[in-house]
Amino acid sequence: MSQRITNLLLIALLIILGVYIAQPQIDRWLYSASTPRTVAPRGNLSDLERSTIELFQRVSPSVVQVVGRAAGGESSPMEGEGVAAQTGTGFVWDPAGHVVTNNHVVQGTDEIAVRFDSGQVMRAQVVGTAPNYDLAVLQVESTRGLPAPIAIGTSDDLKVGQSVFAIGNPFGLDESLTTGVISALKRRLPTSGGREIGNVIQTDAAINPGNSGGPLLDSAGRLIGVNTAIISPSGTSAGIGFAIPIDVVNRVVPEIISKGYVPTPGIGIVAANEALATRSGIEGIAIARTVPGSSAEQAGLRGMEANTRALGDVIVGVNGKPVRRLADLTDELERVGVGNKVTLSVKRDGQERSVEVAVMDIGHK
Repeated sequence: MSQRITNLLLIALLIILGVYIAQPQIDRWLYSASTPRTVAPRGNLSDLERSTIELFQRVSPSVVQVVGRAAGGESSPMEGEGVAAQTGTGFVWDPAGHVVTNNHVVQGTDEIAVRFDSGQVMRAQVVGTAPNYDLAVLQVESTRGLPAPIAIGTSDDLKVGQSVFAIGNPFGLDESLTTGVISALKRRLPTSGGREIGNVIQTDAAINPGNSGGPLLDSAGRLIGVNTAIISPSGTSAGIGFAIPIDVVNRVVPEIISKGYVPTPGIGIVAANEALATRSGIEGIAIARTVPGSSAEQAGLRGMEANTRALGDVIVGVNGKPVRRLADLTDELERVGVGNKVTLSVKRDGQERSVEVAVMDIGHK
């Protein structure tokens, strides 16, 4: 009897083992989806998804790809093959056919083409540039059928943490949308013009090569900045991107359109090296020399003594605000504007005095 039970148990174990081994084949036979699967119904899109989709559909037609032929290239950027090209993004500024982009996107090019969301390609000419703000304005060859300009917002009331959206052409890929938040405000960004842009917006929305010159938008789809740069050892997005604030753009672009350039406010001084001044214990801007004929020279400001390099005037304040570095002075000069005057607090031989100096255009000859 016991032998019979043992045999039955052994047979049962063998059956279980066989089923276990054959299970994958049985599953494939029973459950293989050899016909198209049934589409599962989904619920409604969330409010956030719907608003993002609507924002992109509304704004993206006004965003363009900018392609410039590097000077000395052999073929037109409109022809494609064999072009030594540099690319970026831009956007329609007004119904007159002006397109805003970054200065570094078009710098060094001798022919430019603009490609619209519709696929239409137009030639464009540079109206003017502002290297100190990394901005440029282009004019397309035809205004027929242009998409509407992007609505303008303000950068004055932005808050860290609010949602932002970037549209551009990273790596030449058309009409890409990335999202994120404002990570920080009031950053400073050096430009090729040798100055700094103040109040720059920092965002974690992915900004890669090709996004330069594209719009940064708030959740209402308003333009709040122009994407301009990333900080990344690899050259690709590492979570830190920057945008020129729209309040700066909205001041600079009309001047480029009307004049072809932007006045550079200054007083005509050459500042001593800031690092050397700091190591010497100087708080403020040590004047190395004044430019002949400048408003600084006319106001009697003194630079370092040419032979002994003895310290001259040190600017420690402007219009009642402290000046610790050159950017503090240039910010106030830009706020005041060319043709107006500022009151400087200047230290000379240990004594502080006030000097009134006219703000002049030091960037246009």
